[in-house]
This record gives sequence, C-alpha cells and structure tokens, in this order.
Amino acid sequence: MSFMKQVSRPSADRVVRGGLSWRQIRTNSGPISILSGGPCTFSSVSALKTTARRTALTVLAAALLPAMTAAPAFAAMQDDNPERKKPKPPAVMSSVGGSLLAKPGTQVRLGPGAPVLPKDVSGRSWIVADAESGEVLASHNAHWRLPPASTMKMLFADTLLPRLPKTTVHKVAPAELADVGAGSSLVGIKENHTYTVHDMWLGVFLRSGNDAVHVLSAMNGGISRTVADMQAHAEELQALDTKVVSPDGYDAPGQVSSAYDLTLIARSGMQKKDFREYCSTVSADFPGEQKKGKKRGTFKIQNTNRLLTGASGISPYKGIAGVKNGSTTHAGSTFTGVAERNGKVLLVTVMNPDSGESQAVYKEAGRLLDWGFAAAGKVQPVGELVPPKSAEPAASLDPQPVKDEGKDEPAGPVAASQTGSSGIGVALSVAGAVLAGLGTAMFLIKRRWPLPDRVRRGSRP
Repeated sequence: MSFMKQVSRPSADRVVRGGLSWRQIRTNSGPISILSGGPCTFSSVSALKTTARRTALTVLAAALLPAMTAAPAFAAMQDDNPERKKPKPPAVMSSVGGSLLAKPGTQVRLGPGAPVLPKDVSGRSWIVADAESGEVLASHNAHWRLPPASTMKMLFADTLLPRLPKTTVHKVAPAELADVGAGSSLVGIKENHTYTVHDMWLGVFLRSGNDAVHVLSAMNGGISRTVADMQAHAEELQALDTKVVSPDGYDAPGQVSSAYDLTLIARSGMQKKDFREYCSTVSADFPGEQKKGKKRGTFKIQNTNRLLTGASGISPYKGIAGVKNGSTTHAGSTFTGVAERNGKVLLVTVMNPDSGESQAVYKEAGRLLDWGFAAAGKVQPVGELVPPKSAEPAASLDPQPVKDEGKDEPAGPVAASQTGSSGIGVALSVAGAVLAGLGTAMFLIKRRWPLPDRVRRGSRP
C-alpha cells in the first residue's frame, strides 16, 4: 500500500520545486570584528599636566574600552545564532482532532512499558497515527500550517481519481503543458502525443510529474477548476489547515497544509483501490516519444519514495505500503507514509526536518514508524483523525423537554408542541439520527482497506 511518490532528488544538491529544485546555497562570510589586535589610542590632551589627571584619564579609557568593543561583538554573535532565526509555531493552532493537537510542541501520553520517542527527529511538524482507528499516538506541532511541496498531490489524486476513467485516451495539447513551473519534476509527457489516464497517474505517483498533473487538470476543466475542487474536498475531509493554490505542490504564495491534514488526506486516499495500487508501485513502463515510421517504445520509471524502493543510502522500510514525498525551496522536505507490521497499520507525516542529516525526512519517518509499532497499545491517544463531514454524526436531533412553569412535570417534546404531531416530529428526528449513524458506520467499514499482497508479504517478521 503506498501513497504517491514524492519529488526525488537526483543528487544531494538538487531539489525541484513541486518535486525537485536546485538547493539554494548561502555563503556567509561572517561578521568583521572591529578588534584589530592593535592598541586603542586616544588623542592627547596637552592640558593634562599632572600625574593625577593622566591617571584619571587612563582609568576612564580602560573603563570605556570594553564597552566600545564588546557591544559590536555581541551583536555579531546574535546575528549568527541559528536559534534566533528559527521559525516558531503559532502559540495556538487548530483543535480539529482534539485540544492537545492545538498546542505547540510534542504531545504524547506514555503508558507503562511504552518506549520514549526518538530524540533524533527534527521535523518542524510531525504526526504518528493508527491508520484504521484514527488514534493519534504522538504529534509535534500537528496543525502548524507549512508549505507541503508535492505531498499536495495526495489531495490532487484523492479528488480526481474517481472522476477520470483510467482507460480514457487523451491527446496532449501544447497549452496543457505551457504553465508547468520552471524546475518542476517531470515524467516526460510530450505535446501532441496520446496517453491513457492510467499512464498519467503512474507519472503522478511514481515520478511526481507536474506535467502529468497539468494534463489531468486540463481534463478536469482546467487548473482553476481543479484547485477549487481540491479545496472543496479538503474542507469535506476537515483538512482545514490546507489552502490550495497549485495542484502539483509547486511553491506558491499562501499554499499551506499541516502534518495533521496530510495524514488525514492520505488516509482518505488509501481507501481507494487505485490510489493504493498506484502509490505502492515500485516501477512501471511509460510511453516514450512517437517517432515517425517506428513503433512507439516505452521507458522505465521508478518510484522516488526511498522507503519503498531504497536509494541514496536508505533501505526499503519493512512493510511500507506507500507514501508521497516532496521537496521545494520553501517547503524543505516533506513526507507522508503508511506501513503495516503484524496487522497494525500506521500513518506518519514529517514536514521540513532541519537536522542536516542526509535524507533526514526518510530516516525520521522510519524512526517514528518504529516507535509507533513498538508503542501501539502502550500509549494513550493525544487526538484523533476525524472522519469526513459527510460521515460525521449530525448534531443531536432529539427534542429536548421544556419545563412548564405551571406544572410540576416537564411538558412534551419541543418538536411535538411545535408541529402538533409528536409522532411525525420524533420519527423525523430518529430517521435523521439513523442516517447519520449509517454514514459513520460505512466510513468505519471503508477504513479497513486491503493492502496489496506484496506489502503484506514484506511486513511479516
């Protein structure tokens, strides 16, 4: 089982926007000290002729020298302090999923025998949750709204997959590729060539192809329409930290999500069979360029999720069932993944680690998954992944009794007194409650999505 793939880095120095973009390297020459090492001189004062006056001036100079030299040195030290420049999470964040998730910092409730959280996790925001029950086992700034990079493609796929039959064949118009951002990760779609919707979803999930996202968006009515559809779907899922500006995750002003929302979106996507299959696919053949007079060939594409495939010093994670990763200039590295071990399925999201460790987002996600599997059943949840709005029980429709001040007993139900027919009022209330309950029950049933067989085989000890 796997989400979508991310924007992989061909080298340690390359990161693409919406996928892979060039890393910006900042060179700091450091402050120039005003201390030259030479003696500090003062202008001579000819009027000072007595020894006492010269002594007084010497003492005054000695007192002033530290003040004159220390202040600039202190300011330079402050400018180089990384902690001073490190962004801080909001003091109060969204409380969707529970009041503890609204608080900044790490939230966890360890029980007897529970392992402590790994210390080497530097993500600005992260979350570990039970994929099926929805319990949040631990979190860190869960609702901090941060740039999501290509993990936004999870919402794109969850929104559009049901709308576009995968057998549909589409010829790509030049205009559909015209607005793909510079430096985007691409699968290699060519204008005036034909592709199936299935081909393009492989390009989205395996190569994080912004070209595939733009063509599928065009088939959905255009970028603006797709952004609006994604935003509406995010609100239906109660992913209320999420603001969609670009469907492919390319850096755009105001585009944000959170570790909580990305986990919520991934959980929704994993309930779709095609989503599960695409994101757990390791490699596939993709249609190549059609050359005149020759049969159209294919080329191999591989998933860029390193916990799924193993690369750049990362070993495949045991039981991994899919993820979507991303990396842009403003988002840093982001990752959402799902894995199964001994029948337990966990979701983890890590946003923007800053430890400087190579491939930190994958290593930190793996450490949190290890902790989650070891801690399952030994921690009290700190929150929950809420169901979609359409699956939530409606507010209580049961009529409330009101007190008749002229009698000792409460009067009949409000609905009955207003309609003049208590039977109809009560029946409608019960029917509404039953339908809401059925919606919730269906959501609970759908959560138990079957994982691909290859994932289950890999998750066994």
